[in-house]
Amino acid sequence: MSMPEGFDYMDRKLLLAVIDKFFGGPVGLDNLAAAIGEERETIEDVLEPYLIQQGFLQRTPRGRMATTRAWNHFGITPPEMP
Repeated sequence: MSMPEGFDYMDRKLLLAVIDKFFGGPVGLDNLAAAIGEERETIEDVLEPYLIQQGFLQRTPRGRMATTRAWNHFGITPPEMP
């Protein structure tokens, strides 16, 4: 499946970290920054806005979460929600 326009290595790295390392989230910004080796400001100001706008990532009071669209994009079945 092709990546949406503007979807680059860091976008993939961030989303796959949320999905693989944090089971889709929610994950706090500091933990996410440490997991991908990026500054929290870069995540908030550069990476997140596009991913949120495109419907791949959402911010919740408890942290960042991968959307169903993100899971499906990578061909991974999202976990069942309780």
